[in-house]
Amino acid sequence: MGGGAVESALRGGGGEPGLRLIETLLWDGAAFPRLAGHVARLERSARLLGWPCADPGPTLRAAAPSGPARLRLTLDAEGALEVTVAALPAALALWRVGLAGASLNSADPWLGLKTTRRAAYDAARAALPPGLDEVVFLNERGEVCDGTITTLFFDLGTGLCTPPLASGLLPGVLRADMLSSGMAREAVLQGRDLPRARLWLGNALRGLAPAIWAG
Repeated sequence: MGGGAVESALRGGGGEPGLRLIETLLWDGAAFPRLAGHVARLERSARLLGWPCADPGPTLRAAAPSGPARLRLTLDAEGALEVTVAALPAALALWRVGLAGASLNSADPWLGLKTTRRAAYDAARAALPPGLDEVVFLNERGEVCDGTITTLFFDLGTGLCTPPLASGLLPGVLRADMLSSGMAREAVLQGRDLPRARLWLGNALRGLAPAIWAG
């Protein structure tokens, strides 16, 4: 789907009642690591939807508590920003990951935006089997996309890689940093290769941690 077609498709659904863009940020008690990446993604998504988007920096800083926390920033179609503050999630030293029961359509432009329109992700997370911390989705070609709340990184013996956006996934902020720094590169991963790959999962809130395939 070309750029103009993507924009048209997104704007056609951008008036969905209650739809909001989301950014989930780490506040380390003094600053927002990767703030520029979050702002860039929010502004790009708002532009695709045709929504106004003011600089969220002042709103975030006004809401930041004295100690480390998780801040959830949302933007609606009118350009209104809202921040919710919560405790940081418990850190995982090792993720146990399996396969989601549902598949994704790589041509769905909504996969490239972090919004409240995330029923497939929420359903998969709510149905996590005992013993698993995360599940990853495959697309219609059997390619790995991403997890319910994480980006997947893998190594099949040629260095650290992460699936390309064309497979159908969110352009994660941690992912963007890893790619721009040269720490990782894009490569397609077939679902059948998950059991033999070295795996890591991560996002901008939690950072990167190793994972094991638990089927």
